[in-house]
Amino acid sequence: MTETGDRVGLVCPSCSPGEETVHEVLRPGGQATVRCTDCDHTHKTEIPEVETVEVTIVVSQDGESFTTEMEVPAEGGVETGEEFVVDTEDALMQVRITGIELGPEHRVEDAAITSVDTLWTRAVDNVAVDVTLHPKDGDADRTRSIDVNVPGDMEFVVGETVEFGDEEFTIEGLHIREDAPEYRHEKFDHPGDMAYAKDLKRVYGRDESLTAWSAW
Repeated sequence: MTETGDRVGLVCPSCSPGEETVHEVLRPGGQATVRCTDCDHTHKTEIPEVETVEVTIVVSQDGESFTTEMEVPAEGGVETGEEFVVDTEDALMQVRITGIELGPEHRVEDAAITSVDTLWTRAVDNVAVDVTLHPKDGDADRTRSIDVNVPGDMEFVVGETVEFGDEEFTIEGLHIREDAPEYRHEKFDHPGDMAYAKDLKRVYGRDESLTAWSAW
């Protein structure tokens, strides 16, 4: 049911009689009072109620997970790799679908939303990226691993030198996650190759930190 403050797509008799614009619901009801967010025109109209279904959503983030329930439109379908926003009591989170479960131990790559029991997802708005660093001298025994916490849409580019606090390294390779869409290869190691943080399974780099090996 539509509530005060909800945003819905409706035609605006003032600025957009032919196409829908985003409207804010000021007063719900049979003839709801709404305001166009494009031109601020306020008018009354009937808001068609969208049929919804409740779906269980498991969100994984930084090795931990939680489960929530969410009402979603009953029309259309979903597939692995898609992203959407989960509205929880604590925050809004951008997530990517990693698994679609129709029933116990029955997972598929895509399905009509009405047949879905559980969506397995991974938070992608803020992510921890695993980085493997090796020293300039190539001594494999001194290779180390760190995690960097960054926005999911941050770009990692092969050949660029980046800094995170006291850590500094030159990116030499990118290993892409299986659930990442639209990448031609699983690994990239040519200068200029780019991937987003949310799509990375691991980054390989040459350690440039001045203090990294101070104990040696």
